[in-house]
Amino acid sequence: MLQNFRQSMAWVHTWFGLALGFVLVVVFFFGSLSVFDREIDRWAIPASRFEPQPMPSFDKLMRPIFQDMQPLPEARAFTEPLVNGPLPEHFDKVRSWSAYTTHRDPVLTLYAGYEVPNAKDPETLIYAQRTVDPRTGAALPDDRLKVGSGFFYPLHYSLTLNWKGVGYWIVGFAALMMLVALVTGVVMHRKIFRELFTFRPKKTTQRSMLDLHNLTGVVALPFHFFFAFTGLVIFAGIYFPIGHTQLEALHDQHEKHEALETGLPHDPAGIPAKMASVDAMVKEAQRRWAEKGMAGDVGLLFMQHVGDANGYVSVYRAGTDRIALTGEGIHFKASTGVVMREDPPPTAVGRINEFLTGLHLQHFRHWLLRWLYVLGGLLGCACIATGFLFFVEKRKRQHAKQGSSGARIVDALGVTTLTGMMIAALGMLIANRLLPDVMPSGWPLRGDMEQYCFWGTWVVAMAHAFWRTAPVAEGHIAPAWREQCLAIAVLGVAAPVLNWITTGDHLLRTIGNGYWPVAGVDLFMLTGAVLAAMAARKLQLRAESTMTVNTPVMEAGHA
Repeated sequence: MLQNFRQSMAWVHTWFGLALGFVLVVVFFFGSLSVFDREIDRWAIPASRFEPQPMPSFDKLMRPIFQDMQPLPEARAFTEPLVNGPLPEHFDKVRSWSAYTTHRDPVLTLYAGYEVPNAKDPETLIYAQRTVDPRTGAALPDDRLKVGSGFFYPLHYSLTLNWKGVGYWIVGFAALMMLVALVTGVVMHRKIFRELFTFRPKKTTQRSMLDLHNLTGVVALPFHFFFAFTGLVIFAGIYFPIGHTQLEALHDQHEKHEALETGLPHDPAGIPAKMASVDAMVKEAQRRWAEKGMAGDVGLLFMQHVGDANGYVSVYRAGTDRIALTGEGIHFKASTGVVMREDPPPTAVGRINEFLTGLHLQHFRHWLLRWLYVLGGLLGCACIATGFLFFVEKRKRQHAKQGSSGARIVDALGVTTLTGMMIAALGMLIANRLLPDVMPSGWPLRGDMEQYCFWGTWVVAMAHAFWRTAPVAEGHIAPAWREQCLAIAVLGVAAPVLNWITTGDHLLRTIGNGYWPVAGVDLFMLTGAVLAAMAARKLQLRAESTMTVNTPVMEAGHA
């Protein structure tokens, strides 16, 4: 039995932190990268390296593209098991069109949803997606992976484990336990304010790691709390799926009742109708926003029941002038362009939800605040990493005497998770620069190959970690940390160099032209390479000093 409440809290903090810290450090790291996901996209897709563009004309540019869109083979393969019989060659009955962009997006993403004939569930839809140059309407290749928004960002909140939504549940449970870890950490440290200013780097590794763990945990405590909490709020509908499980019938009735209240049709009329000028609807929406003193940038266009008499067009404001994730939607009858509804101000609860969601997703225009988000995320990684290291340093000699491999396993998993994921991310960006533009016949899509390179690199890093942490079982420092830091240093230089070779966009050009999205990614990797090289040097010196201290002791023992 534990002697008191503080010891109980320490036990909870240690073991829940250890068990779920490996998930949380991935969430924090790729969440930090996701703050600049659109900039990473531009680095990964050279064809998109131009300035962000406003929402273009629907009537002149987007409508012909929508009319030409069809689902990709991946969407067809996913839908085939949901249909009685074969899928049609061409989908004609459009349910919805939508176009989405942000103030950091040079490209425009278009989505189209089609009704599926003979579907087992009448509500089944199949979707098409296309990314285009909003200046010309030219489509970007479908096999180009948006590394930032299409991979790093989903990895942050779902681990890309999409089967049965298991990744969402793992991350959600880890976030919930992180709140527990924050509370128990505060309870453990009675002198928390003194520890905020305490760091002794010249003490033993165990002491300095504990100091750094406390320091990073206390400094970023509000950040860690609100990000864990708001993440749970955003995905509450997944963790409590009342609408589509226990109360599905009531949920459907509520949707129909809401349609009656708002005047936005829930079902199509089945009567064909042409669409009026969407550009005119956008101008009217911007005029109404201007009357309220709001910026008039359009972030989302949504068209429901396309080509039907019950069709309507929803125009949402980008809302980059505030933290709260607001849209101020204005809805028009598609066939006439008449305003059907203007979204009313949200309730108090709705405002809180919009603020918490916006605080987490950071769609606002504020570069300093975005960098503070990155810093907070990296502090979270540092807090968890130092917790791992403290755990190993505290127990490795005791485990060595007992013949236990527990400390070695934790150390190997720590190396895998921390330095291994950085190596995997850099390996993916290097693969992005080295893979051919057109993959050979019979090969996976280019984006799939980039993902295979990411996971393959991470597996190699894990194998190396378990191999090179053997000295921990004898109470020594694992060389895996130093070697993987050196790998990060090499790869962190190689990626910008390959970007220069393959695209011609070296730092002198990108900085000289003021094109900071690509320059920033290169500089971030080069900075990481320098820090990794410095860490490798420190680890080398620490290992040498440890060997110097231990050698006389060993010789005296033999004598």
